[in-house]
Amino acid sequence: MSETEAMTIDERRKYLHKMWGRYRGAAKKEKGKLLDEIEAVLGMHRKAIIRVLNGRLSRKKRSRERGREYGVDVDDAVRVIARSLDYPCAERLQPNLVWMAQHLGRHGELRVGQETLEKLARISVSTLKRTLKRVGRSEPKLAAQKPKRPPVSDLRRPYPMSKIAWDIPDAGHFEVDLVHHGGESAAGEYIHTLQMVDVATGWSEVVAVYGRSYRVMADGLDYVLSRLPFAVREIHPDNGAEFFNQHLLRYWKEKAPTLQITRSRPYQKNDNRFVEENNHSLIRAYLGHDRLDTQRQLQLLRQLHELLWLYHNFFQPVMRLQEKQYLTPLHYRRKYDQPKPPFDRLKAQNILPEETRLRLENLRNQTNPLALRQQIDQLISQLLSLPTLRQSETVNVFETLIRKEEASVTLSFEPTTPCR
Repeated sequence: MSETEAMTIDERRKYLHKMWGRYRGAAKKEKGKLLDEIEAVLGMHRKAIIRVLNGRLSRKKRSRERGREYGVDVDDAVRVIARSLDYPCAERLQPNLVWMAQHLGRHGELRVGQETLEKLARISVSTLKRTLKRVGRSEPKLAAQKPKRPPVSDLRRPYPMSKIAWDIPDAGHFEVDLVHHGGESAAGEYIHTLQMVDVATGWSEVVAVYGRSYRVMADGLDYVLSRLPFAVREIHPDNGAEFFNQHLLRYWKEKAPTLQITRSRPYQKNDNRFVEENNHSLIRAYLGHDRLDTQRQLQLLRQLHELLWLYHNFFQPVMRLQEKQYLTPLHYRRKYDQPKPPFDRLKAQNILPEETRLRLENLRNQTNPLALRQQIDQLISQLLSLPTLRQSETVNVFETLIRKEEASVTLSFEPTTPCR
């Protein structure tokens, strides 16, 4: 503690409590000396010290509360920004208030003055929590069954069981999973969502495929890899046969010979905790558990995934664990870094080519997040209103491929049913 550092109110009160007994029992001349000493120590006015020592030492409760520092202008800005980001928590929202206010202002969705921007920059998380509770939500947030996995076969044994470290610094290490849209029944073929989540940045790639055969999985992965702005170093799926079959393993050897492939432990969903969390927040929260099995539903779902890809990667603040402070060998406290969208985390890695970075920045600057959210809402309503297949109807899986021109060539090892 510095010698020049001023005493706090509580410290001054404690000192006055110690001096009170001496002052009240002292003679007039000694009281003067005590007042000189107290005045020199505390730096308070002499008359103020006398009033305190002759009155009550306990602090008086404020008779009237202070006025609000953050007015209606801040409430209105927080309401619009929170709605545009689909109502994140105050911890994720607070560091992103200023730039989102400016971004929405460029799109004509919000008008804020310099004074309001300064208030948004200094508002605390606690105050923001109270503000969010006061302004409320104008509409609902857009936002677990445990599948049995087959026993480990000889095909999986060469690939080690592990999990990607939460503090891995480099981008390119992906957790991979397949979300089923089979509804209450797993009978027949239906649509799945293939998702890849980068552990270091939170960047997510999603694509809808029809069934789980090698053909559709390779088609979906081709599309994801062509859109991904950085290289894949590692993939980490679960033990599903859709990921571990001879055809897909051969696909990865041809596509990326140096790629590292690891897998999670059977029945341990937490080994893929980042993609499992996104399975809910990015897919289930929007689509629920309804069955999707028609080509029209597949087309709309792919349109929806395109918008969700843009919404999540460029606008949704993501919190990442920064430190684990161990209180005991078994108990620790988590400390998170400043919430940022995955694109901002990716830029901080300095791995994007300049042309790619400028193209992605231009894409975000041209995107209105409120309009994007409305499009997402409309597509979800349209998708969930469509009927499923009737019992007599079938779907030609080759017509569902993203790259139909490649489907015209049938490979000799192409399976006719999904690998199980």
